[in-house]
Amino acid sequence: MIVLKHRNELVLFEQHYHGLASGVMAHKWKDKNFLAPHLREEVEYAVSFHDRGWMPLDQKPLWDQANHQPYSFYNYPMREKMERYHEGVDEVEKKSFYGALLCSMHYCSFFDEKSDDEDSEVFLTKEHTRQEKLKKILGGKVTENSIGFHFTLLQFCDDLSLYCCMNEPGSSKEEEVSWFKNGFRQQFPEAPNGIMPRFENKECVSLDPFPFTEPFELMIPYKTVRMEKVEAIGLEDARREAPLQQRKVKIVPFRNTES
Repeated sequence: MIVLKHRNELVLFEQHYHGLASGVMAHKWKDKNFLAPHLREEVEYAVSFHDRGWMPLDQKPLWDQANHQPYSFYNYPMREKMERYHEGVDEVEKKSFYGALLCSMHYCSFFDEKSDDEDSEVFLTKEHTRQEKLKKILGGKVTENSIGFHFTLLQFCDDLSLYCCMNEPGSSKEEEVSWFKNGFRQQFPEAPNGIMPRFENKECVSLDPFPFTEPFELMIPYKTVRMEKVEAIGLEDARREAPLQQRKVKIVPFRNTES
């Protein structure tokens, strides 16, 4: 769950919806810059469904008593989160070996390889074993170069979708979530210094440079839940009864109007 908290209400984005928005972004990537196009369908599947493991958790959101709001994806209790990461990759693997490889790499990137935490060590060992198995199955179909590009693409689309969900529409650079104020960390041949996002208005995000074929619109579902309703009937029922809304975001190239 992606959680935005206002004084009297909660704005809740299910992780899977954010993932599907990421998949639209991957689909819009410029053809000429897409490495190993024979893998494109599987890459788009991986990006779209990388967060499918969150689906059962988001149907029954867990309350964070200390912060008086639901747990968000970044502070959700780690042991259960890791279990769902693993099961989510299992689900992707049923449809795409290459998609599962990319998703597994994505989740492993969240952890410090040098950590002495027993749970994370077990998770990393399982996923590294999976990755080696999948690489053997895929054989000459993939290269380390293509894997690296597609993994970076998945992470970029994930970050851009999070940017659209986690920021208040129309936020200035000073008001943005700290993760994104200095732009996205991923680098591509056509964007060697990364990509900088900006809200042009409440429904429009510009990118510099622009990596997609053309401007496009996203509709990302979310729910708004009143705190008084949560207190009256509980979070799960309040979320279930809330109507589904849509956040509209148009992704466009940046135009420098100051020059």
